[in-house]
Amino acid sequence: MKVVLLEYTQNPEKVCAVAALTSMKEGTPSDMLSEIDTDNAKKRIHRVVGYGHYSVIEHASFTFSIEGISRACSHQLVRHRIASFTQQSQRYVKMEDVPFVTPPLIKKNKAAEDIFNKIINDNTESYKKLLELGIAPEDARFVLPNAIKTNLVMTMNARELLHFFNLRCCNRAQWEIRDMAWEMLYQVLEVSPALFETSGPKCISEGICTEGKASCGCYKLFEGKNIDERRIIVKEFFK
Repeated sequence: MKVVLLEYTQNPEKVCAVAALTSMKEGTPSDMLSEIDTDNAKKRIHRVVGYGHYSVIEHASFTFSIEGISRACSHQLVRHRIASFTQQSQRYVKMEDVPFVTPPLIKKNKAAEDIFNKIINDNTESYKKLLELGIAPEDARFVLPNAIKTNLVMTMNARELLHFFNLRCCNRAQWEIRDMAWEMLYQVLEVSPALFETSGPKCISEGICTEGKASCGCYKLFEGKNIDERRIIVKEFFK
């Protein structure tokens, strides 16, 4: 898979800080934006988000190109409703090569991989034959499996991204969407550390785990660790 941060709100931290200031101070947002500096913007965001007032960070949005994920993964992704999605259409795009994703556990098991590849090959050959018979791609696609790769563009605001990272960076998330979520997180951290510096699964962002008996237990190793060290511990748990 490949994840690319295509575009994002210009000066996201300042924009969100100005939104926070607008609710409690006299003056216009445009004047505030011209006056506030980066350090004060970060302090304002830390204070307001620390109070639990997340609505102000909805004013920053981030657009990603997500390439080469399975349809199984994209079906999970679109469940995050507070986002915009534009996905490669199987109605209009003929899958000439029919690329697919093989799960790691199947790759590790030769017998399982043989079964998997046979099913994929049978389905993709059936798809191609249907196209040769004049069946429209929108109908021929019915035989394609969830493993088929797809591409999409997705836009989320910062508040929804925090929620997304809470759920999908967790060790309990399915491996493919988890890998995607971590890559997204590291890319937004590069452009807006103040908005995302404490983001990640709940064990990182809140120091708790809500998975009960299904917990991976990594949060127990967090005592005395800073946020970056916590992320390393969590990533090691996923290997």
